[in-house]
Amino acid sequence: MFTGIVQGLCQVADLQRLENLMRLKVEMPGLTDSLVSGASVAVNGVCLTVVSAVGSLVDFDVIQQTLESTNLNVLQQGDSVNIERSFKYGDEVGGHLLSGHISCCAELKKLVQAENLRELTFSVNPSYIPYLMPKGFIALDGASLTISKLDREKAEFSVSLIPETIARTTLGLERLSVSNKINLELDSSTLAVVDTVKEVLSNMDIPSRPV
Repeated sequence: MFTGIVQGLCQVADLQRLENLMRLKVEMPGLTDSLVSGASVAVNGVCLTVVSAVGSLVDFDVIQQTLESTNLNVLQQGDSVNIERSFKYGDEVGGHLLSGHISCCAELKKLVQAENLRELTFSVNPSYIPYLMPKGFIALDGASLTISKLDREKAEFSVSLIPETIARTTLGLERLSVSNKINLELDSSTLAVVDTVKEVLSNMDIPSRPV
């Protein structure tokens, strides 16, 4: 489990693209204390299992299904990625609870930059819109954020970044541009509530109103 508080903006040291697999090596200075094989780490919000950790270099295997459903498939050597170690019970939860299971990729449609502000507007498959709400929690590339605007008709939502988020995550990088795909994880509690209500309503025998 994770909290959406990015602990490091780390660099891809190496990657190998094999058949149905990508071997990913990330340099994680200051974040490898007590890190062992089998531990979970969120890379751009994707929960990955540590294969090995030597010094500050950490290896992960990324399977084809993950590559097809996240933005890890476009990574190149030298790229920066958001890193968060899994939290321990008793730790402060500064963001909101995340599983590291990406719901979909959202496409950046508009970027507004001003002093101490960066507003990002994304489009998403309309099927995910019922799970989004103004002031609701989401995670983008593993960063816990609040939806500032929502346009259900256009299937678009916006987030506004504070200077700390701009400085510490991939969402503040200068190379971020329109049409980029960003990993989106929906809030699990919202998913549960919306799906439960949908199921209850679908099973209710609601009499039609007279015309």
